[in-house]
Amino acid sequence: MWRRWWRCTCAHSPGFFLSFLGPRFLREFYSSFIVDPVGRGFVATDPAGRVLGAVVGPLNPAGYFGRLLKRRWWAFCLASATAVLRRPTVLPRLFRAVFYRGGGPAGPVRALLSSIAVDPAAQGAGVGRVLVQRWSEAVREQGVGGCFLTTDADGNEVVNAFYRRMGWKLDASYSTREGRRMNRYVLDFG
Repeated sequence: MWRRWWRCTCAHSPGFFLSFLGPRFLREFYSSFIVDPVGRGFVATDPAGRVLGAVVGPLNPAGYFGRLLKRRWWAFCLASATAVLRRPTVLPRLFRAVFYRGGGPAGPVRALLSSIAVDPAAQGAGVGRVLVQRWSEAVREQGVGGCFLTTDADGNEVVNAFYRRMGWKLDASYSTREGRRMNRYVLDFG
C-alpha cells in the first residue's frame, strides 16, 4: 500500500520539494510517522484498496523532528543523495528541512499537520476533508489543544479556502529564504 502512495506522490506533485527528493526519501519520511509514538497518519482507500490519499503529522513537532534526526539521520542522507547529485543547489534547503523543528505558532504546543495529499482522480470527492477531520480527531483524542499547518500563500487559493472552510484560522504569513510566501493556519479545540 505505501509503495503506491510514494509513486502517487511523486507522479502527481512534481513541483513540491519532498517529491523532488524522490521515492526513497518519501518512503523514509512517511514511514517515520508510523514508527514514532507521537506520529499520526491515516490513509484513505477505495473499496478495492487503491490509495486515494494520506495525511501525516506529529503531536509534538519539536520532539518528533529532533528524535527523527537522531535516530534516522543516515537514512535521510542516503535517501536524498540522488536528488542532491542531480541538483546540488538544493543542499542548503535540504539542511534547513532536516533541522526543521515545526515552526509552530506562539502559545501552547500544537500538533503539526505535516503533509496531506489526495490523488488527483479523487480530488473534489471529500477525501481530503475526511482525512483532515480524522487526523484532527486523533490529535484531540490525545489531549493536544490544537494543531497547525503551513501551505503556500500564492497560487494556492483552492487549498487555502479548503482549510478556512474547515475552520482553520490564518495565524501568520511569511516568506521562506527562497522567497516562497507561506500561510500558517491554526485549529484550536474548544
